[in-house]
Amino acid sequence: MDATERLKELVDGSNNIVFFGGAGVSTESGIPDFRSTDGLYHQQYAYPPETILSHSFFMRKPDEFYRFYKNKMLCLDAAPNAAHKKLAELEAKGKLKAVITQNIDGLHQAAGSKEVLELHGSVHRNYCMRCGKFYDAGYMLHAEGIPSCECGGMIKPDVVLYEEGLDNAVLSKSIEYIANADVLIIGGTSLVVYPAAGLVDYYRGNKLVVVNMSVTPQDKNADLVVQGPIGQIFSRL
Repeated sequence: MDATERLKELVDGSNNIVFFGGAGVSTESGIPDFRSTDGLYHQQYAYPPETILSHSFFMRKPDEFYRFYKNKMLCLDAAPNAAHKKLAELEAKGKLKAVITQNIDGLHQAAGSKEVLELHGSVHRNYCMRCGKFYDAGYMLHAEGIPSCECGGMIKPDVVLYEEGLDNAVLSKSIEYIANADVLIIGGTSLVVYPAAGLVDYYRGNKLVVVNMSVTPQDKNADLVVQGPIGQIFSRL
C-alpha cells in the first residue's frame, strides 16, 4: 500500500479530522510562497519580504509596504485547487471538523469550507486605523498608493504582520480542535513559522499525517509522511 492509499484509509475511517495547512496548499492555485526566493524581489525591493511584512516597517514606510503587498500578497484572481475543494467536501460529509490555516488568501472559504481558523488573518478584511471602517480586498488592490479611508485614516489589512501577536480566540479554538482530533493532517507547511508551528504539539493522537513537498521537523513524529504536491495527493482521496 502506498502512502496516499494509507492516507485515504485513515480519512475514510475517521469522522474527526483536523487539517493544519500553510503556503504549500495555495501554491498550486498560483499564489507564490514568498519564502522561496525568486530574483524578482532582489530587482524590485530594497528589503527582504520578512522586513517589509513587519509591523514597524508598515508604520515607518507604508508606501513601500503597499507596493510589495499589492504586487505579491493580493492574488485576487487565484481559484481554489483540488486540496481546498477536497477539504470542503470532507467537511460537508461531516468528516473534517476544522481547517486551521496560516494562509491569508481566503481560498478555503472560496472552496466552501465553513470552519476555517485563520491564524494569520485575511487579505479580505481591511480596517481604517482611525475610524475602523471596513474595506474589501478589491478596494485595497485598486487604491492609488497608500489605501486611505474617507475619514483620511490609513487602512490596514487584517493580516498578522511580523512583530504582531496572533489572535487569542483563534489560537485557543485551534488548540482545542487539534487536541481533540482523531486524525491530524499537516499539509503544505514547512512548520518553521512560530507560534503557529507550535500548535501541532497539542495533538495527542496517533494518526499524525504530514503531506508536504519537502522534509519538515515533524516528519520524525508523524505516523504517516506523504511527499508530493498536495492537490494531486488530495484528489486521490
